[in-house]
Amino acid sequence: MNNTDIIERLKKSLEFYQELGFESLPGRLVQKCRNTAVQKYNKEQNSNCRPFPLAPFPLPLNKDSALKSLRDEIGDCQRCKLCRNRTNIVFGEGSPDAKIIFIGEGPGRDEDLQARPFVGEAGQLLTRLIEKLGMKREDVYIANIVKCRPPNNREPEADEITTCKPFVEKQIEIIKPKLIVSLGKVSSHALAGNKIPISKMRGIFFEYHNIPLMPTFHPAYLLRNPKDKWLTWDDMQKVLEQLTKTGS
Repeated sequence: MNNTDIIERLKKSLEFYQELGFESLPGRLVQKCRNTAVQKYNKEQNSNCRPFPLAPFPLPLNKDSALKSLRDEIGDCQRCKLCRNRTNIVFGEGSPDAKIIFIGEGPGRDEDLQARPFVGEAGQLLTRLIEKLGMKREDVYIANIVKCRPPNNREPEADEITTCKPFVEKQIEIIKPKLIVSLGKVSSHALAGNKIPISKMRGIFFEYHNIPLMPTFHPAYLLRNPKDKWLTWDDMQKVLEQLTKTGS
């Protein structure tokens, strides 16, 4: 086995394990390839020479490619009744390396037309909130529990959430954020797994698969109830404190 064979074998193994979702090659495979390389080196060099140690190497997955593959998997989705009236699927947008994911309930009229999350009046409020955190919108990731607009902007129904939720869960799994902010009761209930009123959930950290989850009011609610904006800002101060603790 020459050097080219070893490299090709490592490459094919990496591709295989990335498909399975691993971030690095299993130790036994790395060791096997290392042993093969060392044996070849020893044959080519003087037996008194020490073999060059192969340093362990992390093999990160390409998050951007993984998100694109997930979007391809969704395709022209017909999995639930929301497909009947939508104009566009609103997948989500932002940095694949985002430390924070903001998750709302579902697209509205503007989002449905533009195929982008939070671009209407509520989205403008969310953007200002993100900027007050000292970030840019493109630094974070924004998505919804369901990816198609519910008719007349009603809340997503249980069967629609059940059908679509695995896709936002996969987005979270790919991005691996330091923190999740759930906007409104629908996303907060779906991710926290409870039915506590959002007025009692907000401002308290829950956990989603070991990731801190901060429920807060939906921006659309804040447009109707501007007096509660300070409560959401208080929640965001806790988000900043949590990010500081994690060294982000």
